[in-house]
Amino acid sequence: MGGLGFIGLLAVIIVLFFLFLYYVPVLLWFSALVSGVRISLVQLVLMRVRKVPPSVIVRALIEATKAGLQNIKRDELEAHFLAGGHVTSVVHALVSAAKANIDLTFQMATAIDLAGRDVFEAVQMSVNPKVIDTPPVAAVAKDGIQLIAKARVTVRASIKQLVGGAGEETVLARVGEGIVSSIGSSLSHKAVLENPDSISKVVLEKGLDAGTAFEILSIDIADVDIGKNIGAVLQMDQAEADKNIAQAKAEERRAMAVALEQEMKAKAQEARAKVIEAEAEVPLAMADAFRSGNLGVLDYLKMKNIEADTSMR
Repeated sequence: MGGLGFIGLLAVIIVLFFLFLYYVPVLLWFSALVSGVRISLVQLVLMRVRKVPPSVIVRALIEATKAGLQNIKRDELEAHFLAGGHVTSVVHALVSAAKANIDLTFQMATAIDLAGRDVFEAVQMSVNPKVIDTPPVAAVAKDGIQLIAKARVTVRASIKQLVGGAGEETVLARVGEGIVSSIGSSLSHKAVLENPDSISKVVLEKGLDAGTAFEILSIDIADVDIGKNIGAVLQMDQAEADKNIAQAKAEERRAMAVALEQEMKAKAQEARAKVIEAEAEVPLAMADAFRSGNLGVLDYLKMKNIEADTSMR
């Protein structure tokens, strides 16, 4: 029993020791001390209580101190971490900006980070411009020939415009609009093929990077392909539409003519019926004339001879 009690006590002591090291990071404090960062053990313990990892804050302070950044304070780093920011990325960006002589303050860096942008990548892009390939842009010149152009846009991050500035999608959309406008204003597609640089010159003059988080350095036309003859296609479609309209009108006139013919046939049948009706009254009139003595037998025979002679002729 005594051996088991000793083992249990030893286990409790080990657990308490690791808990002490967790809440009182002595090694981390010593690392900060030898690096020239002034921070007390009490502050490190309070970071644990505030749910702030001391290792992230201390390493950021050590990096800033070694890089010669003296205006970064522990409270500001803790506040940025509690606001959901990326402390390590912000410090990396500040160190890189200082080495590259880029005017970037701590407040601006944290604002960019909290805005959802990668501030360290933005600083890198300020030093090394980024090339963005546009998707194929189709446009039609004034002679009706479609051209499909691809461009490469070289941009550099604008630190001051990263907060509230538009992103890459806006730049690509504006460049595509400029390409369409430039090709559409060309009198002939051959002029564009002979001098594709005219597209980039026209697009650059429009100031497409206004209100964006980037500064457009150059726009290079990578490829221009000939597409469809849109003018001929439109003319063919118009001719086909005109033909269909003419056929429809002709069919309408034919239907009206057929209806008129049927109407005339009906009127002829009606007139023929009236004639037959009138002819049916002739025998009745002749019988009435015989009874009244106005028509004799000789007159009747004479009329029959005339009818027979007319029929024979």
